[in-house]
Amino acid sequence: MRFYKSRSKPENEYIAVSPDEHKFVINNPFSEQTRINGHKKEIRIYEDEDGFNYLEYKSKRYLVEIIEKIQNKYTVLLNGVSYSFTIESPISFTRRKYLEKQKQTSKFEIISAPMPGKIIELLVEENSRIREGDSVLILEAMKMQNEIIAQTSGKVKKILVKAGDNVAKEEALMEIEK
Repeated sequence: MRFYKSRSKPENEYIAVSPDEHKFVINNPFSEQTRINGHKKEIRIYEDEDGFNYLEYKSKRYLVEIIEKIQNKYTVLLNGVSYSFTIESPISFTRRKYLEKQKQTSKFEIISAPMPGKIIELLVEENSRIREGDSVLILEAMKMQNEIIAQTSGKVKKILVKAGDNVAKEEALMEIEK
């Protein structure tokens, strides 16, 4: 992975969107004057002589690696922690938001694996009531245990995995009735 200064016009704008819909507006992303949500940030991205990539921010250095890139969806490993986000233009972001409003809302929510791993423990049972933000299971990935959180309140309709199962990224884990 290599990073180059953008030769594009300063008005170029990109939007990074995390899976939980946090939006970060980035102007001219690889310039020395990076702007995030309108505020100037001194961020430097570089490769050392051994081929490792680093992000330097507030005089701290963080090891960074792009793990996966599928179209505009990225998974980045930053200091050992995995982050997923999309990069969109303002037009594609507005279009996606418009289309989301137009589609019919389902009465079911599927909880999917954010990364490949192994199910360590189920924290809920079928027919139990959960609230948004409740932990529903523990997924081990890259020797780290991650709590998977419910994104909606409701009733656990169906659990599709059991402790000990290996799961793929975006595999359905359970179904929640809103």
